[in-house]
Amino acid sequence: MTTLVTGATGNTGRHVVAELIRRGERVRALTRDPAAAAGRFPAGAEVVPGTHTAPEELGAALDGVGRLHVTVTAGLAEAGPELVRRAVDAGVRRITVVWGGFVGPVEQAVADSGVEWTRLEPQEFMSNTLTWTESIRTEGVVREPYDHPSALVHEADIGAVAAVALLDGGHAGRAYNLTGPESLTPRERIAILSRAIGRDIAFVPITHEQAVDRLTATGVSRADAEYVIGWYAAAGADSRTVVDTVERVTGRPARTFAQWAAEHAERFRTPRVTAG
Repeated sequence: MTTLVTGATGNTGRHVVAELIRRGERVRALTRDPAAAAGRFPAGAEVVPGTHTAPEELGAALDGVGRLHVTVTAGLAEAGPELVRRAVDAGVRRITVVWGGFVGPVEQAVADSGVEWTRLEPQEFMSNTLTWTESIRTEGVVREPYDHPSALVHEADIGAVAAVALLDGGHAGRAYNLTGPESLTPRERIAILSRAIGRDIAFVPITHEQAVDRLTATGVSRADAEYVIGWYAAAGADSRTVVDTVERVTGRPARTFAQWAAEHAERFRTPRVTAG
């Protein structure tokens, strides 16, 4: 049976592909630009063109697919329910969905689909730390408005849980809250990163408004920027409470932030300048 993974080059999608391939499954990786994605997937993955926001164009991608993985992203609210309908009509009988932070139209469509489904509800991704890359590389600083703890989860653990839910029984109708094994503040993450890259990193507080302006400068709408920064300002208990879902589902402990930092350390190091 083939599994279609949408958003396959994204933070979580690529880990779902890798985990399914590791388990010997047939995987179809959906991406807007297969040529640009060359080499990003393990051998054996079938890379096909398309996007989950245009489900009317996915007839060939869905052909022969029995399982589907969806990550809810911006712009999917309208197209997502149609994607789910077309997938079920094409023969998909098991769906995993990484939520967008709340149960919206896509998540509800999956729950109402009439097939087996599992909703993954990760807290903050460890990969959000990559937004610090440039300031660490060029200045050795991190600027954030808040220093609240967060039970960050490794994206590979999200992929591992998705693979188990897609392939194994006993997960239908479940909503899995996913966290890492510890709750860390930005200052604590910075200390771990400092050790990983062998360089001191300073924490520089900024205002809420400065954080919103920084995000809108990247093209995010002000409403979305306020939502994101507001989440950090008043994060709920779930965001900082460690749960053991990853270990219960996969049979092994959740990856630590120190592991993530070691894996990505080179991206935070200042490039060495060689004499001409």
